[in-house]
Amino acid sequence: MLPAVNPANPFAETVMNGSILLAAPIALLAGLVSFLSPCVLPLVPGYLGYVTGLTGADLQDQRRGRMLLGIALFVLGFSTVFVLVGIVFSQLTFWLQGDGEWLTRLLGVVVMVLGVVFMGGFGFLQRERRVHVRPRAGLWGAPVLGITFGLGWAPCIGPTMGAVLALSTAGSPSPGKGALLAFIYCLGLGLPFLLIALGLRRGMGALAFFRTHRLAVMRFGGGLLIVLGLLMVSGLWNTWVVELQTWFANDVRLPI
Repeated sequence: MLPAVNPANPFAETVMNGSILLAAPIALLAGLVSFLSPCVLPLVPGYLGYVTGLTGADLQDQRRGRMLLGIALFVLGFSTVFVLVGIVFSQLTFWLQGDGEWLTRLLGVVVMVLGVVFMGGFGFLQRERRVHVRPRAGLWGAPVLGITFGLGWAPCIGPTMGAVLALSTAGSPSPGKGALLAFIYCLGLGLPFLLIALGLRRGMGALAFFRTHRLAVMRFGGGLLIVLGLLMVSGLWNTWVVELQTWFANDVRLPI
């Protein structure tokens, strides 16, 4: 049995009970894979121009201050949506899970299906569904565009975000864990936008490379989700969670 965690420190409790150390790298990688996917990567130059209100020529002049602010507001918009979804989903699974691991196994099957969707399977799920709101171009519309981006469905965003939500059910689901994993996912998805804005010309060259290898990105991302789903269905994921929690509780001491 794990030692009790000081209830006065919610962060420590989340780390101990949620095994964030195991789930966080996967959530971060899922966000990065989503950014590199065909649903997002080709649209990056358009997003840069829209949220800053700058034309192509202005973008090449690298007005970085305005560009960074616009992208930051855009990322803040979809991050708000995803974090709220993470909180709600984790609370629902906390109510449903009870004392068993059945929900984690069931969601493992769902994650495997989402992996197939990410690779292009299930044609009816390949259609994008977006909120048809066209905010004003520029800084004022940037967070609104981010919110509409987060509220829609895209076959490269939905599956990866769904897998991150499923990870929040392993161990002890809690709203704090769901929010933290969703935030880490948003870091993986949002930081590349900011890095591109910082080094526009070099960044556009990197985008061209990944557009050329988009099929490899889809296969890698889908394979990652399928493997994750198999781990959840087999119970290995929860086993690793318990082992990591035990090691963290017995051998690691944090000043928190």
